[in-house]
Amino acid sequence: MIITNFRKKKMETSRNTNLIFSLIAALLLSLSSASSDESFLRCLNNHSDPSSPISAILYAPNNASYSVILQNYLNNLRFNSSSTPKPRFILTALHVSHVQAAVVCAKSHGLQIKIRSGGHDYEGLSYTSDFADFFILDMFNLRAVDVSVGDETAWVGAGAILGEVYYAIAEKSAVHAFPAGVCPRVGVGGHFGGGGYGNMIRAHGLSVDNIVDATMVGVDGRLLDRESMGEDLFWAITGGGAASFGVVVSYKIKLVRVPPKVTVFKIQRLYNENLTNLVYSYIQTAAADSLPPQLFIRMNLDVVNVASTATNRARFVAMFLGASGKLVPLLHEKIPELGLKQTDCLEMSWIESVLFWSSFPAGTPATALLNRKPPSVNYLKRKSDYLKKPIPKPELELILRKMVKLEAPELVFNPYGGRMAEIPPWAKPFPHRAGNVAKLQYATNWEEGGEEAANRYVNLTRQLFDYMTPYVSAAPREAFLNYRDLDIGINDNGGGSYAQGKVYGLKYFKENFYRLVKIKTNVDPHNFFRNEQSIPVLPS
Repeated sequence: MIITNFRKKKMETSRNTNLIFSLIAALLLSLSSASSDESFLRCLNNHSDPSSPISAILYAPNNASYSVILQNYLNNLRFNSSSTPKPRFILTALHVSHVQAAVVCAKSHGLQIKIRSGGHDYEGLSYTSDFADFFILDMFNLRAVDVSVGDETAWVGAGAILGEVYYAIAEKSAVHAFPAGVCPRVGVGGHFGGGGYGNMIRAHGLSVDNIVDATMVGVDGRLLDRESMGEDLFWAITGGGAASFGVVVSYKIKLVRVPPKVTVFKIQRLYNENLTNLVYSYIQTAAADSLPPQLFIRMNLDVVNVASTATNRARFVAMFLGASGKLVPLLHEKIPELGLKQTDCLEMSWIESVLFWSSFPAGTPATALLNRKPPSVNYLKRKSDYLKKPIPKPELELILRKMVKLEAPELVFNPYGGRMAEIPPWAKPFPHRAGNVAKLQYATNWEEGGEEAANRYVNLTRQLFDYMTPYVSAAPREAFLNYRDLDIGINDNGGGSYAQGKVYGLKYFKENFYRLVKIKTNVDPHNFFRNEQSIPVLPS
């Protein structure tokens, strides 16, 4: 008994000692972090415009506004849990000097910088990190849009959302537009940086095919434009994932002309409404590229419950840069199974079509496009593919059955052809041009919280993705950077491994990956600008 009590006291003493050491270590770490934070703040103040104190726009976790600022543009609830890594600071830059200071001071203090412009960011890479010391450079204040109808251009701040861009253009002209995404709350910085596409892709190509200049802060803190950065770097930041190379402050875009009236329609069909034949005809028509480039028809396949029975549904949403009188007979000829009627079509201005595609009620004023907050935020998972050839009808039927079995994932077809088939794959880092029938998106949203629900829905998405393997691109199985997917091999240490970078790099960029790596190695040899799927540097 004496020996036992002695051992017990010894163990208690040992535990107490360990606790004391732990508390001392935590205190020292806290003091060290506080000292480091003060040093970082001094650095920021020393490197930014003295007329605008940076302390007023720097939010630490002990600041009452920190959580609000963090969650303002957090659009995937999967990355909004208590266990999600949080930034040490959020810096809401007001002008270029703040961006420059952030880059210079992050380098000198060993901090990782995450650049957020406020859009979808499906995998949360702009506000989370596996790297312990990171902060967010939030660009939402840098969102000015300066439209010049005279030379048909506009300078657009990287923190703008597409709705703000579209509204500014429409204020100046009823016959100008810009080819970009159909969701007005997508952030310009990420959208343009990864390519950017929308319902004028077949007529005018990608967003980056219509960008003529840019300003960015490079790794040394200098502000660069197209001339001073050089053509290689300009090429890289127009579709190669701009956050791998620097902080883009603004893009100069070339506007495109649109008719005073465009035509749109939305049609849906259930499985028992000749759906298999309709879907087959749609894909065959897209593969033949037999529709005019002025016409874009997106097809969404999903599963709905009708009389308590799960059944397939197809929804078709169209944008035609022309009059309905030309569209109806055209589709009677090309996709008769659709059964398009004149009454299905709506003629409206281009800016009204933006609201239509975003499912705003008829008559909603264009000012609604300026609302940066989504009506709701869900848990979600996205994946992508490229369809290279038509799917045989019997196998299409099997895909539809598989979707009914899975229920949750939606499969979205975005047709290619037109202008996309004319632009060489090396013109921009985005290589997916001729030879594609459509880009596919696998989309799953859910409202249930918790890891179990997340695992279930993510797994359902992966099952549909796996099932589609025989019908899509291979070696590599191509993917779209702006549908970011961390299922594809990610880098350790917040980005940097060339071997792992090659895994996702070849899927996103194909052969253009090698040019991107050379440019990255040249402009950022120490890999300062990095994230979980950034462009790596060449191995030394």
